[in-house]
Amino acid sequence: MATLEFKEYSIYYEVYGKGKPLVILNGIMMSTASWQMFISSFSQKNQLILVDMLDQGQSSKLEGMEYTQDIQVEVVKTLIEKLNLKDVALFGISYGGEVAIKFAIKYPHLVERCLLFNTTAYTNNWLKEIGNAWNLASTNAEQYYGTTIPVIYSSEFYESKIKWMSDRKKILLNVFANPVFQRAMVRLTNSANSLDERQNLHKIKCPCLIVGCDEDAITPLSHQKYLHENIKNSSLVVIPGSGHASMYEKPMLFSSLVLGFVHSLIIPDVV
Repeated sequence: MATLEFKEYSIYYEVYGKGKPLVILNGIMMSTASWQMFISSFSQKNQLILVDMLDQGQSSKLEGMEYTQDIQVEVVKTLIEKLNLKDVALFGISYGGEVAIKFAIKYPHLVERCLLFNTTAYTNNWLKEIGNAWNLASTNAEQYYGTTIPVIYSSEFYESKIKWMSDRKKILLNVFANPVFQRAMVRLTNSANSLDERQNLHKIKCPCLIVGCDEDAITPLSHQKYLHENIKNSSLVVIPGSGHASMYEKPMLFSSLVLGFVHSLIIPDVV
């Protein structure tokens, strides 16, 4: 558990284990604390690095600022260089996957392989309207919960885990009632509005695992299919019966995909 300086800001991160570096980039509402259940397995044979990007978790809040995801890319670069990481496996889910895409395009020499879960290369008008709805609800904890959380999960999971969801709601309502969190979420949401890396996907040269879910209502499977079609050295896996939060709905399959890809051999193409 440590912090690094990025410009005038403080970036919170955690490091566990030794071995091949696995850097985890959070979804938009997540923080390093969101990965507690995976720390043991992900750090058994890896150097696991968890990080709160700006406006997330315990990192600095950019009060009164407007920014794009480009600043998060530079946060990740600063972290990798500070820790002197080599042959990095860069994992990103949702918002974190968008940052990972931008990072792999800009700094290909720093990424040995990339894992992109439930993410997109482009914030289309449909996604912008979803973000706008989130922003409009952001100052009311109940409304924000109702607008953002149920659609993250598949309906079957939500129904079958209603006790877990109810307990989680009590925790999240306290978080969502915090004005600092509310303002940070609006800024994070807005920072993704300009995302459009469709014309740059061919610049990603490292092996990529792209994972989508057939019941993802936030970044539908068509987004991951597009990534696969436009990133040459990529593989696409579809998780059945899961919504956007695949790590919570299908944790065993999720961790198997992550660890399997991180430790797979990179075999050159046969000419």
